[in-house]
This record gives sequence, C-alpha cells and structure tokens, in this order.
Amino acid sequence: MAIGQFGSALEEVLKRKGQTKLQAAKVAKIDNSTIGKIIKGSRKPPNDIMQSTATHYDDGQLYIAAAGEVTGGAFAPWLNNVDLHRASVLIKSIEEVKEVLTVSGQAPISKTNDQLDESERKQIQRLLMETVEAITALTHLAAVLCKEYSFSWLATWKEHRSIMKSKKYMK
Repeated sequence: MAIGQFGSALEEVLKRKGQTKLQAAKVAKIDNSTIGKIIKGSRKPPNDIMQSTATHYDDGQLYIAAAGEVTGGAFAPWLNNVDLHRASVLIKSIEEVKEVLTVSGQAPISKTNDQLDESERKQIQRLLMETVEAITALTHLAAVLCKEYSFSWLATWKEHRSIMKSKKYMK
C-alpha cells in the first residue's frame, strides 16, 4: 500500500477477520479513539503499533502497508483496484515476469553506468520499472496464496530467510 494506507489496510483486515476496532485497540495496547484515528488516517501509526497489529493478524496486506509506511513508500504498493483472485494474480505475475525477461534481453546490462548513452540508459530504466512491476505482482501473489490457503505471511518470510542463510546468500 502507498504511504498513509496502513489505516485502511487495518480496516479491511478487521472486516475480513470479523474483528472490531476495540479488539484491534486491545491488540495494539492503545485506546479505541487512537485506533479509530489510525484507521481514519488522521493519525500516523507508530511503528510499534504497526508491528504488533501486523504480527497479530498475520495478513500480507497489513504487512505490505506497514512496509510502505516505514519506508516512505519504497515498497510494493497494495493494489486495491484489481482482481485479486488467486488465478488472476498468478496470470498477471507470469505476464510481468515474462516482460522482465523480454526487456532484460534488450538492456545493455553488461555496460557500466558511465558507458551508457541516453538511449541505453532508458533501456536500463525500462528494465528497472518492469522489475518493480514484477515484484509488485509477485508480492501480491504471495499475499493472496497465504490468505487463500491459510499460510502465515510471517512464517513464510522467516522460512525464506532461513533458506537464504543456509545457502549463504545472507550472513
């Protein structure tokens, strides 16, 4: 989700889970009025509130919204005006990955930045944008699969980190 979208994401998650603002306030250890302001968007949610509610509800949309808030928008936005059926998201993800592969064959990736002319720089930028679009699609696919098949978003990412560490991609 974009910056400032944590509140609306929390509201959607509460509706999906059949929870009230009062229950969310108890989870976050804040008063009902404050959670209402966060949901309404009139108060910026503190990081600890985002972490506690995201962890409690373990919902991909909420984690994505929190990441967008914390990074100032430098994260995949939640797409709230698209078909989020698992098959639709999978098809779109495949389409976006194919676009990355197509554009990557045209981009002069073997050149350094100072070797690029303006036209080549635009090709690299197009590859970058196609990559970000694929990341957004795949992030949604992961969130939808977690929701549809009752996998934990947090446990999925913990397992992923563990695998990356075992392969020595991380220290």
